[in-house]
Amino acid sequence: MKKPVKKSAVAAGSLERESRGRRRQDASFPVPPGRGQLPSSYAVVLGEIKERIGSERLRVVMAANATMVILYWDIGRMILDRQENEGWGAKVIDRLSFDLREAYPDMQGLSPRNLKYMRAFAAAWPQKEIVQEPLAQIPWYHHIALLEKCRTPEERLWYAQQSAAHGWSHNSLSLQITARAHERQGKAINNFALTLPPADSDMAAQVFKDPYLFDFIGTADPRREHEVEQALGDHIQRFLLELGAGFAFVGRQVHLEFASADYYLDLLFYHLKLRCYVVVELKAVPFDPGFVGTLNMYLSAVDDLLRHSDDKPAISLLLCRTGNKVEVEYALRGFQKPMGVANWETRLVKRLPKELQGSLPSVADIEAELTQEKPNA
Repeated sequence: MKKPVKKSAVAAGSLERESRGRRRQDASFPVPPGRGQLPSSYAVVLGEIKERIGSERLRVVMAANATMVILYWDIGRMILDRQENEGWGAKVIDRLSFDLREAYPDMQGLSPRNLKYMRAFAAAWPQKEIVQEPLAQIPWYHHIALLEKCRTPEERLWYAQQSAAHGWSHNSLSLQITARAHERQGKAINNFALTLPPADSDMAAQVFKDPYLFDFIGTADPRREHEVEQALGDHIQRFLLELGAGFAFVGRQVHLEFASADYYLDLLFYHLKLRCYVVVELKAVPFDPGFVGTLNMYLSAVDDLLRHSDDKPAISLLLCRTGNKVEVEYALRGFQKPMGVANWETRLVKRLPKELQGSLPSVADIEAELTQEKPNA
């Protein structure tokens, strides 16, 4: 799977093995130059670009969040009007949820429960103008907390305004409501300045993490997928190194550059006993046959660009969220390179040469490890 550009974690010089007698000009594992070789102004420019990207990402996501909140109010208003004028009941909402999810299968914010929250949201705020400002500035989960925990419209509005001003996360908002912060407003002694996070901090992160936002857009949540893969990568890296079976860590997010595209290998090891590279790919999504083709490409590139003449061909392990055994076996059939595919929740399908299996973790070892400590999805 093609991945967004990230900085390689491979130390300079760690990937400078000679290929098998030849070099390709259109493919490489590039190594970034050392910081000492860069102009003195580089750090300043890097900081400016990162700040620009961060602010633009936040602006785009906040605009999408505002659009979603207003849409949810509109849907809630329609449901509320029909309930008041035509006596719509729970069964109608259940059917409405089913039909909407059938029409928009990638949009997961259309459950019966969430439709009822939309109705409650519209009932709590009869005037659309107040929804547009400031209520549209906070994530949908914040609104659910306000509906469940606040007694009056005045309380809800005060906490909504404070959340937008101070960047409260969902947890911070819940704690402030529980502590009845609005009743202590204006008193001489308080520690708000010390305890409240600065604007655009916690809430900015909360907006990026709010699953409803990406459900609304109709895409998978790339941040959540990345977080699961990151946690899984940490765990598998420690597990393989702790085995003491000869695994040497080479790099993480190893940059593979082609003339027309960039790819990143999740984890790359070198096995000292087998004398070969081991590529580990991590997916927080169900198995897709296309993963096998990408993994085969990675193995070919490692063999072509990194493998020394004394090394054996690289081997690989693909860890997926779920996978059908028959589907995996058909996907692997015909590929000559040694690959293993693991379902990191239940079981493993392994297809490696017999001479390699004794030096690598067994099926039982990996199954036990993945079952014992699974990253939270």
